[in-house]
Amino acid sequence: MNMDSVNAWLTVYGIRILGAVVILVLGIWFSKLLTKLLRKVLKKRSVDPTLIGFTGNVVYSALLVFVIIAALNQVGFQTTSLIAVIGAAGLAVGLALQSSLSNFAAGVMMIIFKPFKAGDFIEGGGTAGVVEQVLIFSTQLKTGDNKTVIVPNGALLGGNIVNYSTKGTRRLDLVIGVGYDDDIRKVKEVLLDIISKDERFLKDPAPVVAVLELADSSVNFAFRPWVNGSDYWPTYFDTLETIKLRFDEEGISIPYPQSDVHMIPAPADKPAV
Repeated sequence: MNMDSVNAWLTVYGIRILGAVVILVLGIWFSKLLTKLLRKVLKKRSVDPTLIGFTGNVVYSALLVFVIIAALNQVGFQTTSLIAVIGAAGLAVGLALQSSLSNFAAGVMMIIFKPFKAGDFIEGGGTAGVVEQVLIFSTQLKTGDNKTVIVPNGALLGGNIVNYSTKGTRRLDLVIGVGYDDDIRKVKEVLLDIISKDERFLKDPAPVVAVLELADSSVNFAFRPWVNGSDYWPTYFDTLETIKLRFDEEGISIPYPQSDVHMIPAPADKPAV
């Protein structure tokens, strides 16, 4: 190889290498700039910080891969096979992490649309509790007996989510049974008096106390007053106790299942078994 050939080779490949370096430098700079702008947009829209960081990292990594492939192509490296390998690897990883990707997509949807937030009491995914953290792949709940439950986001989003904290008030739905021999007018007065004497019950919406059902062994009353969400369970427990004590004082009966057992005596000519 003569000197002219060497100079020509260096010139051609030197320009290619220089072009690859320029592509690499400018590509990295552009990737950082685009990722920074994306994070600012997500932050202005009050997107969860966890999702902002994760999305920024994914976008930056994808742009960086594209820049490296472009730089290698500039040098003369055949990138077609490399792209095919990366695509096959991505497909294999996607199939292997199918459930995790489903949970990730559900987590993104919940973070964007916010069916609940940290501190809400929800029911979903086969459990109920207070939301402690909404993560990318799962949601952390704290149950009433202080247990931590990790629920996959796919299980939450794939079913019904009941959020008890969205509204400021809740209604007590109690069914109170009394005997058929009791005066139902007196029963209604007693139940309304219990509501009027407890300041936790709200005047608006108005409470409902009415005959709900003439059952087989009892007259059932619907007892439906409203309370603030934070007072629900204390009021629930106190009200049941108050109803029982007042019914005892007023002589109102509360039916309960009973069974009569009849003993049939054995015939005189046969020994008892």
